[in-house]
Amino acid sequence: MNKFKSLLLLLLSISIFSCGSNSAKKSSDFSLKIEKNKNEFQLGEILKLNLENKKEREIDSVLYYFQQKKLKTTTETGLSFKFEEVKLGNHIFEAVVFYEGKTDTITSDVKIYNNSAPVSYTYEIVNEFPHDQNAYTQGLEFFNDTLYESTGQYGSSSLRKTNYKTGEILQKKALSDNYFGEGLSILNGKIYQLTWNEEVGLIYDLGNFEQTGTFGYNQSKEGWGLCNDGEKFYKSDGTEKIWILDAETLAEKDFIQIATHKSIVSRMNELEWVEGKIYANTYQKDGVAIINPENGAIEGLIDFRGLREKVTQHEKLDVLNGIAWNPNSGKLYVTGKNWDKLFEVEIKEK
Repeated sequence: MNKFKSLLLLLLSISIFSCGSNSAKKSSDFSLKIEKNKNEFQLGEILKLNLENKKEREIDSVLYYFQQKKLKTTTETGLSFKFEEVKLGNHIFEAVVFYEGKTDTITSDVKIYNNSAPVSYTYEIVNEFPHDQNAYTQGLEFFNDTLYESTGQYGSSSLRKTNYKTGEILQKKALSDNYFGEGLSILNGKIYQLTWNEEVGLIYDLGNFEQTGTFGYNQSKEGWGLCNDGEKFYKSDGTEKIWILDAETLAEKDFIQIATHKSIVSRMNELEWVEGKIYANTYQKDGVAIINPENGAIEGLIDFRGLREKVTQHEKLDVLNGIAWNPNSGKLYVTGKNWDKLFEVEIKEK
């Protein structure tokens, strides 16, 4: 009986708490309505937004915001906005309403896509070079004609310096067994290497591979790909976002979302900076996306199907992963996880 009474009191208290919580919720006197209830737009299209005044409150002014920028302050309840020079992806329109000595904030969600389909590219093999078949390639980058590589898997992750023409490993540093190595990038005499689920990046001296520091991920929780444009880093985490990191503090300052002309795309893996664009391998796909770093638009897609069949087939063979651009020679190289070849390729429009 005592147990029954205790259970009854517990259920009653939960019920009272729930009712109290629900009653505390206040519905807004306003709402944002998009013309034709449309919430998907392409660059260049115009959004028509209307502030619905449900209880005919006396409005003093309305501040409209988009992508954290103030659009206008007005007493009007309507807004027209053309999607130009904006970031793609999932975003929020926000209206701050000042009325009768009060303030209310309401929002409306929109999806923004590019206004043109990605250009389709294919490849031609120019050269083939040997590559360590045991390297589970995660990151690849040239510095002064020397190829640096990050490999993954718990217990066998590493940082490497290689002679790309011979496949010889010139320098190698093993990671602790609790780290799964991911993307890497080189800037200002340092190597920056991501780990996967450990929420930490590793920093090394470029010359001797001595670890000199670490950095945390902050908002992103996983490490996938990494590249830099000489001033800031770009980091993928498996979601639709590519994070933009401060080159000095490694803090995540901003992000772009990856989108085509009709969808928002995730699972961008290894990243490479190539002449003002981000080249990104899509995990588990035989292709590389060419991304505009300003707005996240996929402007091109390179179809690498057939390349995996040109390496030695074995039980540990895995997917395409590894993009390296040599800025000195202007040549592009690709490989994959546990591939025994590194390919120099020329990209051509289909």
